Amino acid sequence: MIVNLSRRLRPGILILATATLAGCATFSEDGGFHTIDRTASERLGKEVRWARSEDERHILRSRVAELLAQPLDVEAAVQVALFNNRGLQASFFELGISEADLVQAGRFPNPHFSMLRASKAEPGGREYKIEQALTFNIFALVTMPLAVEVEKRNFEQTQRLAAMEMVRLATETRKAYFTAIAAEESVRYQQKVKDAADAGAELARRMAGVGNINKLQQAREQGFYAEAALNLARAEQRRIVTRERLTRLLGLQDVDAFRLPERLPDLPKAAEELPAIEQTALDQRLDLQAIRIETEALARNLGLNRATRLVNVIEFGPARVLEGTKDSGYKKGYEISFELPLFDWGGAKVAKAESIYLQAVERAAEAVTNARSEVRDAYHAYRTAHDVARHYRDEIVPLNKRIADENLLRYNGMLIGVFDLLADARSQIASVNSYIEALRDFWIAQSDLQMALIGKPSPAAGVRASVAETGRPGH
Repeated sequence: MIVNLSRRLRPGILILATATLAGCATFSEDGGFHTIDRTASERLGKEVRWARSEDERHILRSRVAELLAQPLDVEAAVQVALFNNRGLQASFFELGISEADLVQAGRFPNPHFSMLRASKAEPGGREYKIEQALTFNIFALVTMPLAVEVEKRNFEQTQRLAAMEMVRLATETRKAYFTAIAAEESVRYQQKVKDAADAGAELARRMAGVGNINKLQQAREQGFYAEAALNLARAEQRRIVTRERLTRLLGLQDVDAFRLPERLPDLPKAAEELPAIEQTALDQRLDLQAIRIETEALARNLGLNRATRLVNVIEFGPARVLEGTKDSGYKKGYEISFELPLFDWGGAKVAKAESIYLQAVERAAEAVTNARSEVRDAYHAYRTAHDVARHYRDEIVPLNKRIADENLLRYNGMLIGVFDLLADARSQIASVNSYIEALRDFWIAQSDLQMALIGKPSPAAGVRASVAETGRPGH
């Protein structure tokens, strides 16, 4: 549609151009990383960096080398993982992708230029028809605030998800750290069990050779030795597996690039009391915050769909037309184009948006219910693990030691034989090894509880598969 361009419309075009230039969004200096940095500081007490250049990666490698120069405690292990895990660094680039979408949503679409040129030879000269139009999508200017708001919500959600990935890595590193130390301790104690069983088997062989014991007693001691050797082999395998997992989480190439302490941290004197644990989780869990932001973004998107259900493109701009010979001059005017809602009235688009939004509301309600249950489960597992480890420390291990001491006195008084003494030694070592596993389970349960207070715990949280000397779960 071509009409003359009135003087009143010319300033409007200038205003539109000015608004276009003024509405151009820009990128932030840190790419939105300040949220991740603040979460690491407040929730983990750690530092985190987003390495976007080779110089920044070099700085992180230097920091990691300093931490690895000493035996790792659990806090240093978590810091190494936050600095050096490449999967975490990859998740940070989701911020860049989301911010680019936000900036793009705040920029006015490029204008469209169209031109028609036709000519025909006529007596006395050539007739021309030339149409030129420069149009702007002014409807995008109307919907831009809604679109920007939607992308802002998406960007905030991306920040929360990146923070969640960081917290999850910290939790998995803590659990892998305690598991690796326990596995190394278990190897040392299984070696002691094997040495005791070896001594018993050798003594039985010699005594059987001179007829002091029967074949049944010899076979029993040989069986103890064979089982001890098998358990040691399984413990060695667990040590390798757990150390390799910790190596992957730390982002290291060499499994021997770090040193671990010889024993697990001591059990705390008392378990932590958390009376308002459910409310604490609801207030600070990052996954619930991300779900809330997603739901709000979908609500905004529903409003955008309703606003554009009939017309989603209106283009307006100046145009000029030449008809006749080239010296006849151009006729000036403007062009408006828009979609006519003859067949599609946008009902399906709005219905889809409504269903997506209502689905998100139901999932948000489910997430709240699950969060309450998860944090209660994690806290119960934490308290139970503390009670079990304390029972081993205060009751079972000391009791086995007293039994061993009493049997040593009886052996010295020739009231029991050497094989009874060796069996007692094996039992005492096994009780200590069980305490190590219980202490490991406590520190893992504490890590799961911390994760449940910040975000959704890992699928394995709450499942305690205690692996004893035989290597069979629940033995």
